[in-house]
Amino acid sequence: MNQSLSPHSLPRKRLGFFSRLLDQASAAERYRLVSEQIQHAEAHGFDTAWVAQHHFHEAEGGLPAPLVFLSHVAARTQRIRLGTGIVTLPMENPIRVAEDAVVLDLLSGGRLEFGVGTGGTPESFTAFGLRSDDRARIYAQHLAVLRNAWAGLPLPGGDRLYPAGPQLLSRIWQATFSAAGAERAGLAGDGLMLSRTQPRSAEAPGASLADIQNPLIDTYLAALPAGTAPRILGSRTLFVAEDRQRALQLADVGLRRSLARAAAANPGGPASQWGPDAPLAQLLAAYDVHVGTPDEVIASLRADTALARVTDISFQVHSIDPPHADILRSIALTAQYVAPALGWWRDDAPVPPATASAPVLAPALA
Repeated sequence: MNQSLSPHSLPRKRLGFFSRLLDQASAAERYRLVSEQIQHAEAHGFDTAWVAQHHFHEAEGGLPAPLVFLSHVAARTQRIRLGTGIVTLPMENPIRVAEDAVVLDLLSGGRLEFGVGTGGTPESFTAFGLRSDDRARIYAQHLAVLRNAWAGLPLPGGDRLYPAGPQLLSRIWQATFSAAGAERAGLAGDGLMLSRTQPRSAEAPGASLADIQNPLIDTYLAALPAGTAPRILGSRTLFVAEDRQRALQLADVGLRRSLARAAAANPGGPASQWGPDAPLAQLLAAYDVHVGTPDEVIASLRADTALARVTDISFQVHSIDPPHADILRSIALTAQYVAPALGWWRDDAPVPPATASAPVLAPALA
């Protein structure tokens, strides 16, 4: 790898690990495995760990209660910051969310990063007595209540949150696919969360992820109040292995599994049109996946001009979803080789891992 440019000559990016808790296991085992993955990430110097909230749909995400899970993780970690990526705020009572988030932040020693969004699965809203079409309006209302509660302002009826959480107001992140959402986050001085992949429009089906996300970054930066430091998190699918062939084999298994689920959920969509025999290269491009040896993924990620502009990088293995041992090894390789090539360096005293940190031997491919 080219070492001519020291990463310390550039602004340091924060490195994150992200999970939707989709390991091929029971719910309890998913929680145990991802807790171990986050502890492993901390031991290798990662700055942040993010988990997503999903209601009802096991194949979409395994965690309906992210603040409960992160409280568990907080008790098993020392330094790594813990983030929600995201809380689906329209489906939640914002005062209860505000209370739980403050308690978690205090118990964790001020380590909570709070990502929110409108939620993405339309059918999930019905069980909550809501319509998906109303989610943008409800989201805006709930986010305003959340801010007021944390600020210690009077709530309807006159009560105030105890304990209040003014420290969390500067740690709100908003996830979005749209320029309007990027502007909303910028005007509020919040962080901007960019997804690992985005749908392509009919007008530009071959657009790269950077083509889609660079305008969102431009809009966000233009909307930020003067003097407010930008916070931009770029999430990407990344799976690193010493053996390129094994990495591609696991990617083939995982992406075809995702393709089959997408085709079943949307029979008329692109996934059903590709068919089960779509070339792996097509799936890698469609899911915006970076996979291979360290040198290969470094080259792939360096070509992403949007990723070069973010302040925070968050890597996830979805939708490859390899076995646990391979995830642990990918985390270690990312910290050792990949992230330093992208503007990150370890900025902590090493934390002893909760589990063995010796090189993880990859099991035989199922």
